[in-house]
Amino acid sequence: MFHHSKDLQFNARVSKPDPAFANILLEQFGGENGELAAAMQYFTQAFGAKQPHPDKYDMLMDIATEEFSHLEIVGATIQMLLKGVNGELKNAADASEIMQVLDGKAAKENIIHAALNANPQFPIITGGGPTLRNSQGIPWCASYIHSNGDLTVDLRSNLASESRAKLVYEHLMKFTDDPYVKETLSFLMTREVAHYKMFEAALETIQPNFPPGVLQADPRFTQQYFNLSPLEGTRGPWNEGNMPGMQQEWEYIAQPDVYVAETQGLNNLEADMTTDLEHTAEANKLMSEMRSTEIKVSEPDGVAQWSNYSTKS
Repeated sequence: MFHHSKDLQFNARVSKPDPAFANILLEQFGGENGELAAAMQYFTQAFGAKQPHPDKYDMLMDIATEEFSHLEIVGATIQMLLKGVNGELKNAADASEIMQVLDGKAAKENIIHAALNANPQFPIITGGGPTLRNSQGIPWCASYIHSNGDLTVDLRSNLASESRAKLVYEHLMKFTDDPYVKETLSFLMTREVAHYKMFEAALETIQPNFPPGVLQADPRFTQQYFNLSPLEGTRGPWNEGNMPGMQQEWEYIAQPDVYVAETQGLNNLEADMTTDLEHTAEANKLMSEMRSTEIKVSEPDGVAQWSNYSTKS
């Protein structure tokens, strides 16, 4: 049950109309890395987390709801940036605020082309109001959503999503000189950082959380680094020394073609990995039982009920 307050989470303000930037800002309204995509991603991920991880369900729903509030901030900002444009556009272009945007450098007809020619659907289909399309007029799509049903995978997806959204806001600030708009964008960008740290902390509370999923990595093929750029190959912590958190060392394959041929397509490796494979099989069994039990014991007997109303005051 959602409760909507008419007051925005952040006091979004605009000093003057800027329909061109309003169109660009649609990226965070109906774009791939926008607020709706984030809200729906965390909202859908929450369902699978409800039984085994009710605390993470609470977090995901809270952050999803905050993302909806950010969508409202972006929509409100877009609408304010279109002040004097949404009505009778050419008549409104005579108004003082629109002429201030022009600074006397263009005729009133030019503002229409300069502001809206990048996305003709913006004024034609929606009358200038924010819609669930990106700055190029492409409709929002559910394929933007990453929800894999494994919470460790989902949380890592969320870290990437927050990182991308942070960068979009960072880039957007380069295209406006309105101090109020920049203030709003800075707030939204900073909340992406805050959400990143929330997801990072949540991931750490799920142990073990690597490798993602249930099955362990095959120990025969985990540590090889294939040098597929032999003329310009470089060395670093990704191909020499200890593997991060794996208690193994990287095996640098300097000549992959020779190595693959000599091992008959990696089927005849020199090292005897029998013991390691047995340990992996046992780990797979234990992890399978743990993850399965984790969900089964959290599911209620008899009639399933999502909410326990008797505990609410």
